Amino acid sequence: MSKSKNPIPEGLHTITPHLTIKNAAQAIEFYKKAFGATEKSRFAGPNNTIMHASLRIGTSNFFLADEMPGMEDGTTSPAQLGKTTVALNLYVEDSDKLFKQAISAGAKEVMPLTDQFWGDRYGVVKDPFGHVWAIATHIEDLTPQELEQRGRQAMSQMGHR
Repeated sequence: MSKSKNPIPEGLHTITPHLTIKNAAQAIEFYKKAFGATEKSRFAGPNNTIMHASLRIGTSNFFLADEMPGMEDGTTSPAQLGKTTVALNLYVEDSDKLFKQAISAGAKEVMPLTDQFWGDRYGVVKDPFGHVWAIATHIEDLTPQELEQRGRQAMSQMGHR
């Protein structure tokens, strides 16, 4: 066996999300429709479960697999937990277009898409499998001072000091 010249596979980054999903095959189709994902690979296991799949949205790759009860890694899907502890952020050219596309594909709005104090047009959806996706377009560069001032203003409007 020859040793790889690059310890990080081509096209991947140091951190690559790996989603555990109930009904991964359906999720793959949803991600294609909602976010324009392309499927790079799929390894099917027993009973048509997805043991591993690789998808790409824009310039980023992510992995997913079906829940596999009893596996040592201890992962489970948000559907099984009834919640998630992670949000995935998508920076795109047109957040309005992708937000509407995700909703029409079956995602639920969690936070409306609006211009935010930190310089992004930003909103949040939850996919039918329980994963949360923040969709954003960067619209304004701020200095650290402007960001701090706007952040304080936003927090005071929400009743935080």
